[in-house]
Amino acid sequence: MMLRENVRMAFSSMAGNRLRTFLSLLGIIIGVASVVAILNLGRSASESISASFEAGGLDTVSIMPRGSARETMIFTEEFSYSLMREIDGIREVLPVVSSVANVRNGQEIEEGTQVQGVTSGFFQSNSLSLSSGSFFTALDNINRRQVVVLGSVIAEELFPAGDAAGRYITIFRRNQARSFLIAGVLEDRDASMGTTYNEAVFMPYNTYVQRFRRTDQVGTYVVKVAEGSDAIAVAEDIEVYLNEIAGSDYYRIFSPATIKEMADAVTGTFSSFLAAIAAISLVVGGIGIMNIMLVSVIERTGEIGIRKALGAAPRMIRSQFLVESVALSLSGGLIGLLLGSLLSVAAVSAAGWTLHVSPAAVVTALAFSLAIGVFFGWYPAAKASRLEPMEALQRE
Repeated sequence: MMLRENVRMAFSSMAGNRLRTFLSLLGIIIGVASVVAILNLGRSASESISASFEAGGLDTVSIMPRGSARETMIFTEEFSYSLMREIDGIREVLPVVSSVANVRNGQEIEEGTQVQGVTSGFFQSNSLSLSSGSFFTALDNINRRQVVVLGSVIAEELFPAGDAAGRYITIFRRNQARSFLIAGVLEDRDASMGTTYNEAVFMPYNTYVQRFRRTDQVGTYVVKVAEGSDAIAVAEDIEVYLNEIAGSDYYRIFSPATIKEMADAVTGTFSSFLAAIAAISLVVGGIGIMNIMLVSVIERTGEIGIRKALGAAPRMIRSQFLVESVALSLSGGLIGLLLGSLLSVAAVSAAGWTLHVSPAAVVTALAFSLAIGVFFGWYPAAKASRLEPMEALQRE
């Protein structure tokens, strides 16, 4: 009952001096809004980065040999099988070769198009889907058939009417021109981790290396990590193995899981650092609350004297002013939480991300507001509780 009365009196006092109350809350509002906005933006940025890496496959490790005579003897198609034998936790290894060529359909020609030679498992491993037609098969790869799958953008540019599947295109390389049947067209898919899908042409791996561009050297190995295995640990094992057989100067290794872990750490540290700086304004806001509470004690000295003369215990006076301080601080915290949320929505929309509310932001905002109300309200409340009745009435 006493608590309810103290809360009522606190809000009555705040309503009686609205401008002063608002000015005293301004520091808390700005501080909480800043902390909430920064933490929400940090989480949204982290989730956006994670989504980008997940699109590239967190269970993927890419090995990119560097051009040298030594690589020719090591990084061949057979290396895929030796890697699976030597390293635990690998589900499959997909060799990929690529080059640039001109592609034509009748009068429509696309210059500088990326042509990739991949195995039939490449599409499923990268979670690619079709808008029309079908993928080429393992049998197409074995028989070196001249079939291709087109990315969505190049298919639309070569076949504006949208009837690419089942048609033929001509791919030029140097002085050669070969005709390829279009087996299917991929659905639109953003590039991820340096791999372009929409503007590329995909053909069977064996067709590429034996009929399109003869080569024994693989351009990239896409390593798929087995379910339940740690992609980061597998990447480290691969790196140790490659250092032993080739040396660190003859390859590059890329693991989305490793980069994601680093990006999450950097984003989290940066967000926490900025939030800590923004929290300084909470301290300033707390000083403002202490100031307004001291003024309130002076203004209500007579009231305090009357209550004490009527038998109010010091703890009752102390709790009255402490509740008022907490009510002030929490009110500012709630307003700051709302403002920070609105700022988060605006900033995330401008950046093109998806908003992810940080639970830590809400808890931090309310916890800081409560703590500041208690900490900075304790001294004025204690001062009020120590006033002697006669002294207080004489001051009045």
